[in-house]
Amino acid sequence: MDNAGYTTLNRQSGLMAEMRAVANNIANLSTTGFRKEGVIFAEHVADLEGAEPSLSMATAEGRLINLAQGTLVQTGGAFDLAIEGEGFFQIETPEGNRLTRAGSFTPSPEGELVTPDGYRLLDLGGAPVFVPTDAGPIAVANDGTVSVGGNPVAQIGLFLPSDPNDLIHSGGTRFAADGGVEPYDGGTMFQGFLENSNVNAVTEIARMIEVQRAYEMGQGFLDSEDARIRAVIQTLGRT
Repeated sequence: MDNAGYTTLNRQSGLMAEMRAVANNIANLSTTGFRKEGVIFAEHVADLEGAEPSLSMATAEGRLINLAQGTLVQTGGAFDLAIEGEGFFQIETPEGNRLTRAGSFTPSPEGELVTPDGYRLLDLGGAPVFVPTDAGPIAVANDGTVSVGGNPVAQIGLFLPSDPNDLIHSGGTRFAADGGVEPYDGGTMFQGFLENSNVNAVTEIARMIEVQRAYEMGQGFLDSEDARIRAVIQTLGRT
């Protein structure tokens, strides 16, 4: 295969990765706290021997997480929490602590606030948030302070990755921060609200169409190259 074929195959591979990212975004239009992702393309330029010009190839090197604010929707649930501004909740999982913007929590039988998957919500000190549900009405202040019957019992922590570039999607609405996290006091917490996905359906569908057309063009080029090479081989075989 010649250089044009290799370059096109690299491009097709990157477009497939972007199509998967767009499809995942569309599938999570209604997922609470979901953050849309895009693909980062990198250009690699290589020198060729002799008088040949340099060869440029574009590859999909990674994914870019969009941290734009999603809309807040009122639910009235005592344990539904939404963040306005920056910051993440921190939860405890078997793979380690993870960050999330999905704020739908429920009390466990032990009185700890947990996600629908059963992962415990952590406070500013990294300890589980315990809420005695039989001691009176529960209120969560904008700074995350949890009060039961008017008495403060815990403060839900908000965190940011120490390095924003270390944020890695680890599944669903959860993110890992290999470089560590730091407490963050700039966000505002709202009780009785949830944050919607920040995916814009119209934008994502338009992007899907663009990627599909670009992929079809690349496939058409590969088909034409294949036909050209076959014709050359057949011609040479008759000489």
